Amino acid sequence: MPTPHNNALPGQIASTVLLPGDPLRAKMIAETFLENVEMFNDVRNMFGYTGTYKDRRISVMGSGMGMPSIGIYSYELYTQYGVENIIRIGSAGAYTDKIHIYDVVLVEGAYSESSYAKTAFGYDEDVLLPDAELTSRLEKAAKDLGLPVVKGIIHSSDVFYRGKNAVTFTQIEKEHHCVGVEMESFALFANARYLNKKAACLVTISDSLVTHEVTTAEERQMSFTKMMEIALEMAE
Repeated sequence: MPTPHNNALPGQIASTVLLPGDPLRAKMIAETFLENVEMFNDVRNMFGYTGTYKDRRISVMGSGMGMPSIGIYSYELYTQYGVENIIRIGSAGAYTDKIHIYDVVLVEGAYSESSYAKTAFGYDEDVLLPDAELTSRLEKAAKDLGLPVVKGIIHSSDVFYRGKNAVTFTQIEKEHHCVGVEMESFALFANARYLNKKAACLVTISDSLVTHEVTTAEERQMSFTKMMEIALEMAE
């Protein structure tokens, strides 16, 4: 049944959901890649769609920015709509000059100083892991498509702007071996672990904290197609 954040009806959402942060990216994916598309959610303009890709039923929905937002949407997808697999497809900033804008990162773990997992479920770890099977399938799909991916640990941060006395990204990169930063994966992995569901994550590098390369908002919305193709190819 509908929730305060999702007006989908039972059966309207597939068992596998791609979850970009930007709802307009979800709209673009649905319009570009899916057939027989049906919108299932427009509450708060957090658009969600179900369609078919190569005759496989799949859904795509925005998650918003930050752990509280993806925490709500993913929890409800898992518990209220029978979703089994969620693949986050988002953007990230690079912490190292070894990766560049438009590179795709296959996330092997999410480090965070966030209290999300502790507050929600009593988890004390500061690194949470994606589902191994989904991650392996994403890697295989990328290989089959001939699309390179970088594997690494991502930093899931609670904040976007940091003051001059805050821990720097260079410290985080050095101490926790994070290749980049985003704001959602840690919460998604916590929810999946608690609910015995599956989650994985692909991110495209949108900017670099090292080289200061940057993409525009329109480029982030429209041009991050490699990770979309990888996620769609492995989805079932």
